[in-house]
Amino acid sequence: MTVLAGIGFTAPWVLLGLLTLPILWLILRAVPPAPIRRLFPAVTLLLGLKDEESVSDRTPWWLLLLRMLAAAAIIIGLAGPVLNPSREQAGSGPLMLVLDGSWAGASRWSSTLDQIDAQLTEAGRAGRTVAILNLTVPEVPVFQAAEAWSGRLPGLAPMPWQPTLPQIEQALAALDEVEGGFETHWFSDRLAYDRSETILAALQARGGVTVYQSPSSVVGLLPAGYQDGVIQLTAQRAEAGPAERITVLAQGRDPAGVMRVLQSAEVEFAGGETQAQIELALPSELRARITRFEIQGERSAGAVTLTDDSLRRREVALIAGTRNREGLELLSPLHYLTQVLIPTADFVDGGLLDVLPANPDVIVLADVAKLSGGEQSALVEWVEEGGLLLRFAGPRMAASDLGRDEEDILLPVRLRSGGRSVGGAMSWGEAKGLAPFPESSPFYGLKVPGDVSVTTQVMAQPDPNLADRVIASLSDGTPLVTRKALGLGQVVLFHVTADAEWSSLPLSGLFVEMLDRLAVASAAKSRQESQLQGTTWEPIQVMDGFGTLSDAGNLSGVDGVDLVSGAIGPDLRPGLYESGKQKLALNVLTSDTMLSPAVWPPDVPIKGQEISTETPIGGILLSLALLLLTVDVIASLALSGRLGLAKAAATAIGVLLFVPQADAQTPADTDFALNATKELVLAHVLTGDAQVDDIAGAGMRGLAQTLFYRTSVEPAEPIGVDLERDELAFFPLLYWPITPQQPQPSAEAYAKLNAYLRSGGMILFDTRDSDVARFGASSPNGRKLQQLAAPLNIPSLEPVPRDHVLTRAFYLLQDFPGRYAGTEVWVEAAPLDAEQIEGMPFRNLNDNVTPVVIGGNDWAGAWAVDRNGQALLPVGRGYAGERQRELANRFGVNLVMHVLTGNYKSDQVHVPALLDRLGQ
Repeated sequence: MTVLAGIGFTAPWVLLGLLTLPILWLILRAVPPAPIRRLFPAVTLLLGLKDEESVSDRTPWWLLLLRMLAAAAIIIGLAGPVLNPSREQAGSGPLMLVLDGSWAGASRWSSTLDQIDAQLTEAGRAGRTVAILNLTVPEVPVFQAAEAWSGRLPGLAPMPWQPTLPQIEQALAALDEVEGGFETHWFSDRLAYDRSETILAALQARGGVTVYQSPSSVVGLLPAGYQDGVIQLTAQRAEAGPAERITVLAQGRDPAGVMRVLQSAEVEFAGGETQAQIELALPSELRARITRFEIQGERSAGAVTLTDDSLRRREVALIAGTRNREGLELLSPLHYLTQVLIPTADFVDGGLLDVLPANPDVIVLADVAKLSGGEQSALVEWVEEGGLLLRFAGPRMAASDLGRDEEDILLPVRLRSGGRSVGGAMSWGEAKGLAPFPESSPFYGLKVPGDVSVTTQVMAQPDPNLADRVIASLSDGTPLVTRKALGLGQVVLFHVTADAEWSSLPLSGLFVEMLDRLAVASAAKSRQESQLQGTTWEPIQVMDGFGTLSDAGNLSGVDGVDLVSGAIGPDLRPGLYESGKQKLALNVLTSDTMLSPAVWPPDVPIKGQEISTETPIGGILLSLALLLLTVDVIASLALSGRLGLAKAAATAIGVLLFVPQADAQTPADTDFALNATKELVLAHVLTGDAQVDDIAGAGMRGLAQTLFYRTSVEPAEPIGVDLERDELAFFPLLYWPITPQQPQPSAEAYAKLNAYLRSGGMILFDTRDSDVARFGASSPNGRKLQQLAAPLNIPSLEPVPRDHVLTRAFYLLQDFPGRYAGTEVWVEAAPLDAEQIEGMPFRNLNDNVTPVVIGGNDWAGAWAVDRNGQALLPVGRGYAGERQRELANRFGVNLVMHVLTGNYKSDQVHVPALLDRLGQ
């Protein structure tokens, strides 16, 4: 590109045309304007006369100047002028663009792509071929025209890892397959990593290398720790510098299930320091809701640390069959359990019936043999809903007849009467050690200490299912720990006491690890390889280079040892992993990570990533030339006296161009209408809140799947409706979630909504707040609903009566829960003079279809599923929660069947009344 007076030209040779302007001036000056013809009879008197001196009239100077400016604008515009052109010296030959492509460059990824795009543009002008090598996803470089790469730039994205050693080897092998030399531009993420100097040497052997990197230092957040009742956070920057302050956000779900910032704190780097720490003292309930910490303004995976069970102290209720004796703490059956759980759990105190309403995570019964009828039924219900009941044997259990004749529902196996004593002074045998844990046991992989022995135990009755329920046994094969599933929960029995009276197990570290595997304690301490041996962890969500979580899809499980010791890469992605009931967060940075800046040799030039935005102005100049030529035409017509005809022609053209055209249906409108009418389509109103709209769309998808599997209705993919733009008549049902921030529809939108309601459509208003408010204006969502519904033609409402068609349109229902169950659901009220037959009124409504249904139970949240049909949001807890989700699905089915069938189902409800009328 040639730069003249600060303006670049992509085709500078065209500027030679400016040399013809003087010649063009002379030609145009010599050509007179066209003569004006007029009929004048007296001109015959001039016939035969000769003018001795003939002088041609000249074109006015201002018209000549106008034409010269138009010609100059055309010539300069065709030369490709560019404002603020790149001053970089364009090279020659092939160009290799190398990217680190890691999380460290994610925050500046857009500027990196802009820089690459600018270099591709410059290479295209110079006719250079280009290849791109991404070190985090290495492939054999292929040199192509620069234009071919421009369309592929949006597909480049940073990875949540730095180049690993296998990837470095792949990159070196890929470079070996490239023949000839080339120039390299390396876009560095400013972080050092192993063997980067090897890549540099390989590139320098092919030609010059220039490094581009941002001047700002890389900042990361180490995994959160929990100690002494506070959360400890450590931020780290790659380079020491002046004092700097950053903000760390704690994000999680509020009681309504909405992701929001729960806490924020400022972290300050001292001058010359690379680390800064902060401690957060948060209530246990708030701490349990936190799902991630992130640095505000840093959009990278390294600036995010995910949380797992390590921050959540599990709630445990300890109940013993005998009370602690004063001064004899070591003899208490709960002493060792208490010492094990104090660092990692919160205790729920009280009797069994007192702690069950608190819904603890674990209930421990130490030598509790007998339970009252009320206690047992309540405890069974709690376990079936997902609780863990951990029982320990003892003298009381051994002496009782619990589980003798038949299996007790709260015991994993049947028990023999009495106990078994070995290794004592009055016994013939020796104390028994523990056998290695089988692969099917949750304790598999734990090392069995040789000093753990058992002297007394409660024996299990031989049963066909005994072998399947034993998860730990003694060296002679007798069961030590048994387990069975009960509903969504489980019951675990240690066949020894919780103290050291019957065994030395409570005195060993193995006891702590076994409780940890059973998820009795939270993992507030860091996981060790020995603790995870023999475990497999399934990925739930994985994180990309920008720190965004997405569903793990079909990624395979990871061995527990690899999870804590393996290097993050394509085969081990950062994110959330699950094993049983335990969750483990794998973050990009570990507690041992030290960020180091990239160091380059003195012979490698380093440039910043700042780019100058080039502005082509060729189009502006050509438009200016067209305008000048138009003025020239008008001026010429004026000088020749023909402007009147030109005015008429211009007026005719203007009329043709600017006559209002009838509204034509755009292709987008046609596509929308086709998609909405090819099948039955459920729709939801777009609120402007992306998260709420996504949940609403997923909820409609889940309801459509339920209808497909259970009824003859086969809905298509749901559609989000813009009230201002889209036609509503295509949809029998609109789901409208209420948010306090959504804008008020326009008058035109309300006109469409009222027409929709009059024509038989139904709107389901959902304030989604019944967990915190009742129906009405007691919440921001309720007040917003009143504002939104005020212009609508909504009839009188009443709570759904017991005889309403909604209660029996497909399923027999009396409650209509969603994610929440608590508020009343309101529908159109029956007329006051409705005829009552057998207590059931005839409703003379719009085909018996209520135009509105109003509630706040967050039905879309209960219906919402992902593309694989898995529920997106939790509903309640355990079995009761799944039952509530089922009722929500049934309500959705009834709702759709009601709006589709109208008075058909109403007639079925009123068959006795109809027969009575026919008899009249």
